[in-house]
Amino acid sequence: MTVLLGFLVLFAKLAVVLGVLLFLAAYLVWVERRFLGRLQVRLGPNRVGLFGLLQPLADAIKLITKEDTVPAEADRFIFLLAPAVVAVTALLMFAVVPFGPDITLGGHAIPMVISDINIGLLFVFALSSLGIYGVALGGWASNSKFSLLGGIRGAAQMISYELALGLSLVPIVMLARSFSLVDIVNAQSRIPFIVAQPVSFVIFLLSAMAESKRIPFDLPEAENELGAGFHTEYSGMRFGLFFIGEYVHMQVLGALIAVFFLGGWHGPFLPPAVWLLIKIILVALVMIWVRGTLPRLRYDQLMALGWKVLVPAALVNILVTGVLLV
Repeated sequence: MTVLLGFLVLFAKLAVVLGVLLFLAAYLVWVERRFLGRLQVRLGPNRVGLFGLLQPLADAIKLITKEDTVPAEADRFIFLLAPAVVAVTALLMFAVVPFGPDITLGGHAIPMVISDINIGLLFVFALSSLGIYGVALGGWASNSKFSLLGGIRGAAQMISYELALGLSLVPIVMLARSFSLVDIVNAQSRIPFIVAQPVSFVIFLLSAMAESKRIPFDLPEAENELGAGFHTEYSGMRFGLFFIGEYVHMQVLGALIAVFFLGGWHGPFLPPAVWLLIKIILVALVMIWVRGTLPRLRYDQLMALGWKVLVPAALVNILVTGVLLV
């Protein structure tokens, strides 16, 4: 009976997390379009439903019913697989994100995390590395020079900034003394790590934005150069998977920033899960704001920022943190 209850609780948590993620991904698109409209002194979507609130539903219907084409010379199997890799790896990262402290239900303690593994941080980086394959293989399998260039750019960019991303979290692990995301949140019960590690926060934020491939780091897409980059040849719901993957990835990065630097679910007055959700949305709004404010970097500037600025700064920060802790 206990095993059955455990499976029921697990499936319930999976269903809730998946539903919330997909709902937020749909409405982050609406928020972004409205927000960018305000920044650029124009109207965003406002026709479908009150204030355009049904626009995400209309977009979903359009993507589902649109013809799904595959280029004649494409590698069909890999072409069809790549979008799923991007979307699934982004969704799976939420398996180790804690949404609150354990709750007691019917005498049983239910952890507010799908899976609290003691190497949660490494699990996140493993999935992030797998996400690179979706971009690279999608660009290569399309048999298009524009897509191939976008895939190569995407792979180089994501690998480069993953190094800075990982190094920026070494001081966090040193302070929390654990790779578990639950332990990292608990270590911030008194003070969030953004106060103790502002340099790590800045490096992580910039690297995370580059990992998400959004302006000013959207070199793998670069519409004015590559048409749309690695997903140029995709249509219908397969393009929708790339699209959903991008906005789920925004939520993942918002959740990781909240967990590593903003105290996770800690906060006064409101329920823990609500605090985490607020922090995720705030990080997503900052990313949207940056997109509407800054121009795209050149590719040499992108690589110089990663290898010549962020990586050395992260290494120096690790050294300084180690000296202070010792």
